[in-house]
Amino acid sequence: QVQLVESGGGLVQAGASLTIVCETSQGTLSDYAMGWFRRTPGANEREFVASLNTFGTTNYGSSVKGRFTISKDSAENTLHLQMNSLKSEDTGVYYCAARGAPYSSTRPPDYDYWGQGTQVTVSS
Repeated sequence: QVQLVESGGGLVQAGASLTIVCETSQGTLSDYAMGWFRRTPGANEREFVASLNTFGTTNYGSSVKGRFTISKDSAENTLHLQMNSLKSEDTGVYYCAARGAPYSSTRPPDYDYWGQGTQVTVSS
């Protein structure tokens, strides 16, 4: 069982940068394909943001490509999402997810473990 905990969310102004972190006290994140998803205000479903497979290959949603960077710190057993040039439409709850497979996915149902989320609010 992998337990994921996100942190680092907060209120920032448009154009600012913010890094959110996912950590686990159980399991090794390097054994899982990892993803970041978000639920924006009024949305019913979680939107794919970024993923990292066990081979180190990254993938990004079209709305964040070029602004966000997903990375892993194996020594600290943490997953990071560096968010630059934030926009008001980036506001939402950001979730970390782990998939018990080497390849990542853009689909939430393909992930086995989820954190509780961290709120990111970007003011315009």
